[in-house]
Amino acid sequence: MKFGIGFANILHWTSAEGAVEFGQAAEAAGFDSVWTVEHVVYPDEYASQYPYDPSGKMAMTPDSPLPDPLIWLTWVASATTSLRLGTGILILPQRNPVVLAKSLGTLDSMSGGRVILGVGVGWLKEEFEALGIPWERRGQRTDDYIGAMRALWDSDSTSFDSDHASFSGVSVNPKPANGRVPIVIGGHSRAAARRAGRLGDGFWPGPREGVSMAELIDEMRQTAASAGRDPESIEITVGLPNTPMDDPAGLIQEVAELGGDRLIVPSFLFFADTAETMAAFGQQLKDAAR
Repeated sequence: MKFGIGFANILHWTSAEGAVEFGQAAEAAGFDSVWTVEHVVYPDEYASQYPYDPSGKMAMTPDSPLPDPLIWLTWVASATTSLRLGTGILILPQRNPVVLAKSLGTLDSMSGGRVILGVGVGWLKEEFEALGIPWERRGQRTDDYIGAMRALWDSDSTSFDSDHASFSGVSVNPKPANGRVPIVIGGHSRAAARRAGRLGDGFWPGPREGVSMAELIDEMRQTAASAGRDPESIEITVGLPNTPMDDPAGLIQEVAELGGDRLIVPSFLFFADTAETMAAFGQQLKDAAR
């Protein structure tokens, strides 16, 4: 099983020095990956319900620094050698897919193939409004953008035509180091599970009242099989709510029972003495996984 750290680009790791400290400590501790979160803007008022907290609100304030995920990961990439660089998640329908394909191809090529693109459709309607991007049909927009980026990565002088992305006879270089950047679909809905089954290289199910992660994973697998894909080829990344950090073996067992390939632990566990606490917990996980 692989081990990653989520919520990487928050707290005192938002600075240049903090990003380097975080990435190097994670790599030295044996974690395979770090994962960033994203919001371009924080609306002063929002009625949208944050789906991962009973309060319905984000655990941050309007003045909380939240660096752009790709810029933060680029900084970390330059200070590490093997650490995977994940977005967990990037709000794909808010991005121009051609520009994003260029940015990701560049970062992946220069980092030696270490990028993992975790994407979601977004939950904060007010953010879409501030960006001037339609809230409606954002799921279909996401599907189209995935297809457009893969077309640009797969060949030069390529063409693509869909409702939300269209181009002809264009090339984007550099290409990702391994041909494509793997795309992990994140989300707490059955629609996200089905999207992962149809299109994802991986799936990161989110916790949600009334729908278990096991149900979402099963939905993903059924959709993959119906689409003629091998469900076992879709890597499953799991972050557990109320993660029991005092029982690493039990934690690993719970993820394994879900069919998980990667366990994500939250960054705030390492708020104090980052390098020391990461090293200690990383060792605990490795010992428990033996």
